[in-house]
Amino acid sequence: MKKIVFTGGGTAGHIYPNIAIAEELTDFEKHYIGTNGMEKEIIEKQKNFTFHEIKSPKLDRSKKLKNLSIPFKLLKGISLSKRVLKTIKPDVVFSKGGFVALPVAIAARMMHIPVITHESDLSMGVANKLISKVANCTCTTFFETSKTNKKYIWTGQPIRSQLFLGNRERILSKLKYPNKKIILVVGGSLGAKKINELFLNPEFLTNEYVVIHSTGKKNIDDFKPKENYYPVAYLDPIADYYSASDLVVTRAGSGVINELLALEKPMLMLPLSKKASRGDQIENAKLFVKLGYGEMILDEKLNQEKLKATIENMMQNLEKYKKNLKNAPKNDTNKKICELIEKLC
Repeated sequence: MKKIVFTGGGTAGHIYPNIAIAEELTDFEKHYIGTNGMEKEIIEKQKNFTFHEIKSPKLDRSKKLKNLSIPFKLLKGISLSKRVLKTIKPDVVFSKGGFVALPVAIAARMMHIPVITHESDLSMGVANKLISKVANCTCTTFFETSKTNKKYIWTGQPIRSQLFLGNRERILSKLKYPNKKIILVVGGSLGAKKINELFLNPEFLTNEYVVIHSTGKKNIDDFKPKENYYPVAYLDPIADYYSASDLVVTRAGSGVINELLALEKPMLMLPLSKKASRGDQIENAKLFVKLGYGEMILDEKLNQEKLKATIENMMQNLEKYKKNLKNAPKNDTNKKICELIEKLC
């Protein structure tokens, strides 16, 4: 049986696309190399995966002195990855990027194991810039990214098949079938502090809409259900919540906005500022606004008044966004990536 190693972590956006591809590779023995972080927690709940733990350095944008130790930690991570890869003897490595994946990809290249990496965002992250230099193939979510390098291939974003099986009725029955539009607020798998703060007093929206608010597990105790306001720690299964929503308010990580694109859900994007990121979410959001899939509010302009006004305007024009989403170029992403994996094997 052929063997594949998946790697990538730090956020759910690095992990779930790996799972989406793994679902398609039914004739492969599947392994996952990652750190003792979110990837371990998620992957160990999946069937047909063997998880292997390593340590990996991460770039800290706020404490630059900490980054001086990265080269030494990276060497250790490469050594650990080599040891694991020698044990598995995989036919191919599929990387979803992030600093978790960097030592694994370098080790695989040194051992002459084919590597495919996938970039979710419009612009290449630091880790994936390095990984792409050792990879046999670099896949991109956005067509615009693929045009920046002849070696890049536009595939789109891998999407889990279960996202298309959402049961709207399950959520509507919990809400007792409201006669108002439903807004789903997604702060990410860990929650989003600034977004959460806006909904400590949700009445600015709940007179006109039903709001389902994903707070993140660590924050749920700060929020109590109120009329037309339903805080949840984690959206499980997220497909049901997506299916029930009329509008999704979210950060602009590539994973979630491309899921919404695939599901043809209008979105209001609240990208992380450049102070908290490298600006990739702002770039993603600007492109989706340009293409007519939704709207965005920059972090420094985000407040209850602006959020309410933008939502009201979008609700009046939902059909326009739905039409643009429906007409968006489609790519059979999972199949295309699996074909590349088979070819490299």
